[in-house]
Amino acid sequence: MRIAVISDIHGNCVALDAILPDLTHNAIDRVVCLGDAVQGGPQPAEVVDRLQALSCPVVMGNADAWLLTGKDSGAEQIPEERLRRMNDIRDWALTQLSNDDQAFMSRFLLTVEFPLEHGRKLLCFHGSPKSFDDVILPTTPEADFQAMLGVYTSHVLTGGHTHMQQIRRLGVTESFYFNPGSVGFAYSHQQTDDDFRADGWAEYAILTAEDKQVMLEFRRVPFDVQALIAIYRASGHPHVDGAIAQYQPR
Repeated sequence: MRIAVISDIHGNCVALDAILPDLTHNAIDRVVCLGDAVQGGPQPAEVVDRLQALSCPVVMGNADAWLLTGKDSGAEQIPEERLRRMNDIRDWALTQLSNDDQAFMSRFLLTVEFPLEHGRKLLCFHGSPKSFDDVILPTTPEADFQAMLGVYTSHVLTGGHTHMQQIRRLGVTESFYFNPGSVGFAYSHQQTDDDFRADGWAEYAILTAEDKQVMLEFRRVPFDVQALIAIYRASGHPHVDGAIAQYQPR
């Protein structure tokens, strides 16, 4: 079985469309989305349409939950100015989504399981199985990592949220956790907010389980940045200049 794991599309359907031919080329059997699919970019309704066409399970991410409810979980201390911009974008995104679109989003799941061969399972979530706000990084202390995932040693584990492709073994077991990266808003974590740039590619992962082997491949597919910028300009998206500046060369 070959499972494509996608995450963090953030309303960027240009990027999502870029990976769809790659899924076909790589003979994917199943697709799962790890959440934060809709909120943020200039194409929230288009992303909903694509996910419905894919008929894939979608995990509820923190950004999508916030888009639907407007309730801040308090997991992150957000500066007042940034929160104002986020609310402006949320208000605009809601005008783009039909009642049916929002009903579709409300059915996103907290976790998704896929059976693999020989009794193993793939457990899919956004931050962790316990909370879509949990942050797992390569630098997360081992004790914290074990507290979030240590009881799932019989699973292969995958989560999104951090927009960082990574793989990490779960202690001394055969189990491992991986993050497929971000389809719609990939970026280097090694940069400052003052000079922030987003990447012009869509990230995802392919998990292959066959003949007692489990193989993982990280993928990066370039997308048309200029097409995305043109869509931003035509969309009515608030704070569009800041969004476009993220894709301008240094």
